[in-house]
Amino acid sequence: MRVLFVSLAIVIIDQASKLMVKGFSIPFIHLHYAGMYEGERIPIIGNFFRLTFIENPGLAFGFDPGINMKLWISVFSLVASVGLLIYLYLIRKKSLSLRLAIAFILGGAVGNLIDRMFYGVFYHYAPLFYGRVVDFLDFDFFNFSLFGRNFDRWPIFNFADASVTIGVLILLFFYRQNKSEEEIESGENPSAANGTIAIQNSSHTLERSSSENDTKELDSSEKVREAKEHLTNGEPDNGKEIQDSNS
Repeated sequence: MRVLFVSLAIVIIDQASKLMVKGFSIPFIHLHYAGMYEGERIPIIGNFFRLTFIENPGLAFGFDPGINMKLWISVFSLVASVGLLIYLYLIRKKSLSLRLAIAFILGGAVGNLIDRMFYGVFYHYAPLFYGRVVDFLDFDFFNFSLFGRNFDRWPIFNFADASVTIGVLILLFFYRQNKSEEEIESGENPSAANGTIAIQNSSHTLERSSSENDTKELDSSEKVREAKEHLTNGEPDNGKEIQDSNS
């Protein structure tokens, strides 16, 4: 379960970056950080990469299913995160690539879940489970359409979204390796099955040969014993006849 440290690191990086963008306040130590205002853009690499602060009320990459689905999305994210944690425990002895992929997905899911569950309460704009996800990574890209919308830049996202994407890519990249391991463990690997059959056949052949040799040895011993009995019981005792004649 050491891969959970990967999930924890992703959550820390994601939340720290969001707080730096959105700002935060800790009154009892008189700490206040303003952050960026919503819609502000800060160029990092010209127009190709910039920080653009927006708050996403829905799913990843700015997709908004509507306010009526907000609670269900938050609850689903919570259930999915718990499910991923349980699954990660169940596959604790599986390949590192599979565990690492799930750890990335889990870290990203928890990172955005914190926004949805608590940001509305922390920042005093919505009740529990109705918070908005902070997005700020803004990259230039070629024009494309997604969910019926046209984009001239990639949808603004955050480190949690990137983590989920990386986890899915790891799953796809190592799919064949993970599939092969599952087949070997379930006994579906043809070469392994053939090897097992060959070993069993060899074992049966050796047992049969050993049994036949034992039978032959028993038959030979029986014949020798019968010959000795025949010589003892069937032949005349010459020594006795000589003794009788002398008398």
